[in-house]
Amino acid sequence: MSALSLALTDSATMLRRNLLHLARYPAMAVSVLGVPVILLLLFVYVFGGTLGAGLNGRGGYVNYLAPGIIVIAVTSVAVPTAVAVNVDMTEGIINRFRTMAIARVSVLTGHVAGSVIQAVLSAGLVAGVAVLVGFRPAAGPGQWIAAFAVLAMVAFALTWVSVALGLMARTPASASNLPMPLSFLPFLGSAFVPAASMSAGLRWFAEYQPFTPVIETLRGLLTGTAIGDQALIAVAWCAGLSLAGYLWARAVYNSGGR
Repeated sequence: MSALSLALTDSATMLRRNLLHLARYPAMAVSVLGVPVILLLLFVYVFGGTLGAGLNGRGGYVNYLAPGIIVIAVTSVAVPTAVAVNVDMTEGIINRFRTMAIARVSVLTGHVAGSVIQAVLSAGLVAGVAVLVGFRPAAGPGQWIAAFAVLAMVAFALTWVSVALGLMARTPASASNLPMPLSFLPFLGSAFVPAASMSAGLRWFAEYQPFTPVIETLRGLLTGTAIGDQALIAVAWCAGLSLAGYLWARAVYNSGGR
């Protein structure tokens, strides 16, 4: 077998390992799904009447809100990814893998692939809940496929950064804290209200941070609003974060950790 075939086979094995962990210890997965669902219900039924005043009422606000919450569902995997990688590092499992005849990259790609699958499944479940509370997407099959491609792209980028943070952290507790700023960035974007409604400084930050173009691209695909150049900006951000996260994680992993 070629080196590439061996790397793919080993990565598939590591992916299976991570999916089995997810199935046997579902508490973290439940929390990843639970937070976005709670936010969705809170903003629809508690704040929706007020926030929806300028967006065609509560129904219009649900359509505006749902894409942002779906993106938040994807960002929620950052913490469990960093913790899982750090547990492997601190408990010596990665050192054991280094002594085995497996592709070095497969250990990290297994975590990344498992987290991307978890993120996309979580986004799909949150989208289903959003439909139950009034979300009415106008997307056809092509737009839905493109939407999930965008979510997978975001999850891939975010997961590589989370893997690097997990490798850098000294303990699982600190690994759970390091990705939190990434998880909170959508809250400071256009997830809940339009960036144009914010104060000048916050509006500038919301418009130029990475998650606003992602949210606007997803919103355009699902509800038919104008996307403009937001899709290209979103792709550029995701490509940059993916490359930076991969190079950072590889460097830390090859150096033996923190």
